[in-house]
Amino acid sequence: MQATTSHLMRAYARQPVSFVRGSGARLWDEHGTEYLDAIAGVAVTSLGHAHPEIAAVIAEQAGLLLHTSNVFRIDWQERLGERLCALAGMQKAFFCNSGAEANETALKLARLHGHRKQVAEPMILVMENGFHGRTIATLSATGNAAKQSGFEPLLPGFLRLPYNDIDAVCQAAKQSPDIVAVLVEPVQGEGGIRVAGTDYMRELRALCDKHDWLLMLDEIQAGMGRTGAWFGHQHADIEPDVMTLAKALGNGFPIGACLARGPAADLFSPGQHGSTFGGNPMACRVGCTVLDIMARDGMPQRATALGARLLAGLHKALGAHPNVLAIRGQGLMAGIEMDRNCKELVGRALEEQRLLISVTRDTTIRLLPPLICNEAQIDDIVARVARLLSSATALSYVESDPQCSPDESEACYASPSPHL
Repeated sequence: MQATTSHLMRAYARQPVSFVRGSGARLWDEHGTEYLDAIAGVAVTSLGHAHPEIAAVIAEQAGLLLHTSNVFRIDWQERLGERLCALAGMQKAFFCNSGAEANETALKLARLHGHRKQVAEPMILVMENGFHGRTIATLSATGNAAKQSGFEPLLPGFLRLPYNDIDAVCQAAKQSPDIVAVLVEPVQGEGGIRVAGTDYMRELRALCDKHDWLLMLDEIQAGMGRTGAWFGHQHADIEPDVMTLAKALGNGFPIGACLARGPAADLFSPGQHGSTFGGNPMACRVGCTVLDIMARDGMPQRATALGARLLAGLHKALGAHPNVLAIRGQGLMAGIEMDRNCKELVGRALEEQRLLISVTRDTTIRLLPPLICNEAQIDDIVARVARLLSSATALSYVESDPQCSPDESEACYASPSPHL
């Protein structure tokens, strides 16, 4: 049945396809056409669609208890907090409903930290091309003017620096005595799949220790096994003071988390922060189930092996493509940077290859396959992308629209044929 969108706000430029069923890495539309999912709801459904164990837990918990509010103890919340802290080397957890809310929590912790140091106007270092959410605070921290346009005045208190540039951080430390925290992604997903260097991450940790800054890591897209470690920063063998999670933690069920250790873990006092729905029994039981499955099935290790296969396949198939500037990634996060605007490829991939991809920063094809993919599906993704680019050797240049820059929540792409 064709649903009307006349009563929906125009916040998304949607592709003309509606999915009604999924299984693992496959999806079917309302016409019964099968597609291969190489984006996993933008790093959300890492365990695939309609995972039977997760579906069973949701059904059972729905018949027991959905919500009581945080006025009372929530056993599943306490269990999930303990397990996440053990995996990440953290001490305390706060649960919310999304990545933006998790980052809001981190930003509030940074300001509390600053005020306790008697800093009247705390400054937080953030990075160019970073993405941290759509609320006013997280939008202010985000390094994309197109997403910020129209929502000014943005919040003060952020100093933006080049990503992966430790010299810029050192220079900022000399010039601003009011810096209290650094917020950075171990892998910039929306920024074009750019991986932070190991030395950069370690030196950030050392600078934060030296200056009593909080090192706050946004692991919302890179976390939960996707890079080949439970969390992206673990490749550098460091520990943050604050870490944010969401996306794959619920495999599609809304949940976010902010973890902290050391003095940051005890900054909040009752009444300073909260969430009506955050940490409810359903969300936290689903989160525990996701952890069970990922640990049992070795999902981080699987992401390492499959990611190596994916990147090797892309390099072999596309390394000589005249429009490909770079192929980069870590684990099952891969980006193919083109020499021109390639937003049109999202629609063409759907129509021509029955493949779900995304394009970020206008010029980078982003692949985030489910971690449960098998080797044949990874090879199939490579083959379909190669065919797509082979048929698109005459890619047209498309002027970037400053009001229409795709990210994890929208698809501002040239419209494909409606006959999917």
